[in-house]
Order: sequence, then C-alpha cells, then structure tokens
Amino acid sequence: MTYKMIVLDLDDTLLRDDQTISPRTKEALMEAQEMGVKVVLASGRPTFGMQHIADELELSKYGSYILSFNGGKIINCQTREEIFSSTLSCEEMHGLYEISRREGVHIHTYIGDEIVTEDDNEFSRIESELTGLPVKVVDSFTEAVTEPVVKTLMVYEPDRLQVVEALLQDELSEQFSVMRSKPYFLEFTELGVTKGTSLKQLIDACGIKQEEVIAIGDSFNDQSMIEFAGLGVAMGNAHEDIKAIANYVTDSNMNDGVAKVVEEFVFQKAVLV
Repeated sequence: MTYKMIVLDLDDTLLRDDQTISPRTKEALMEAQEMGVKVVLASGRPTFGMQHIADELELSKYGSYILSFNGGKIINCQTREEIFSSTLSCEEMHGLYEISRREGVHIHTYIGDEIVTEDDNEFSRIESELTGLPVKVVDSFTEAVTEPVVKTLMVYEPDRLQVVEALLQDELSEQFSVMRSKPYFLEFTELGVTKGTSLKQLIDACGIKQEEVIAIGDSFNDQSMIEFAGLGVAMGNAHEDIKAIANYVTDSNMNDGVAKVVEEFVFQKAVLV
C-alpha cells in the first residue's frame, strides 16, 4: 500500500515527554513530506498551541494540515484556508457551565488566544503550559462567553472526572461529542465532530482514499481517527483499550514510535530498533 497521509496526535504520540520531537522522528516526517506525503497534526489543542510544531515540521512548505480542537477546525498550513470549522453556541456553553457546577468540576474554554475560566485551578494551568495560551480568570464564565466557541473542557482530578464522563456520555450523547483526551481533561465539541469525522472531510477535500491514510495516537480522543484510517496505529504507551482497536501497535513516544511507523509503512524499510 502507498500511503499518502500521516495523521498524528501530539501529546504522548509525536511529542516526547519534554514536548519535543525526536531527531529520528523529525527526519522521517520531513523525508515523507519530500515524497509528497501529507502530514496532519491532529490534537485537542487550539490551533495557536499547535503552530510552533507545524513550523518546526515546515507544514506550510509542503501544504500539510492542522486539525485542531479535536476536529473542530482544519487549517491548510500553506494557504491558511480554514477548510472546516464547528462551534458550540453561547446557550450550549452556558448549559455546560451549569452542569459543571452541578458536578463540582472546573470548566474552561478558549476566547481569542486565552484560556478562560471562572476557577483558578491546576488543570487549566497545565493546559496553559501545553498550549502556550495564558489563563484568564473571570468573575463570571457565562458573562465572558458572549460568542460561539469551538470547544470546552471540564477539568478535575482523574478519578472524579471518570465518574463525570460516564454520567455525561449518557446524559449528553445526543447533544455533544464527549471524550477524554487526558485523565484530567473531558472535552466537548459539536455533536458528530471528532478527529475521525474531520479527517473524513479532509481526505475528501484532498482526494485521498481512506485506505491511504495512517493515523497514530494514544488516547480516547484518538479512537475515532484510528478506527477510520486505513492503518490505525496505537502508541506503545497508549491505553490498552486503544491498542485493542488499532491495526498495529508501535513503540512508545519516548522510543521513536512514530518514526518506526513511517520507516516501516511509508518507506517500507526494515525498522531499526
């Protein structure tokens, strides 16, 4: 099979634990783009928080893509064209805020280039460290959200958030796409919007077939794209449930797992351990 697109989650997949790309992985992705393969960064992060990685991999030079906000936006890095965008309405956001109060968890969203929350909390600060966006603590979340936003997160201690996730998956399944990207991040996007559904829109726009796509990830918000892709790959450090639905399990993010997939399936080389 000749693969024409590689879709990559960022945290714990493309990026090592120190938030850098290994030299071997970078070299493999640059060589793949030279061959005409499109590289897509697919993350729950906002677009701004992915741009420096897109710049490092020179996605604009090769006409590759950013799929941000768990599929809420797709950007052509070369033309800056917004291929797809979805939003949550103010009314939906205010409703999610009330649910967060009911369940005793924090909530934040993105307005402009800021993370906006009513609660000064460690999890929003973690998001700030990952994305480079500052946290703005406001007196009233509902008064701050006056325009539609792409997505929102409920954030809290993992054990409590797991309980909240199970409850809201059932309660809100006909209103939103609900998924956990990290143990302490529960994400909400427009109903039907996932990395997988947005990837389908992207390949249709590019004229690429489903079987020509490799998707690599580690967490539950990657499941839809791993299941959709012709070759769905789980990282060696992925959750066991994600490994179970993948076509292939590669090495960990700390041991060049992405590079090894590119070398074996795109370059068709024997993989060096």
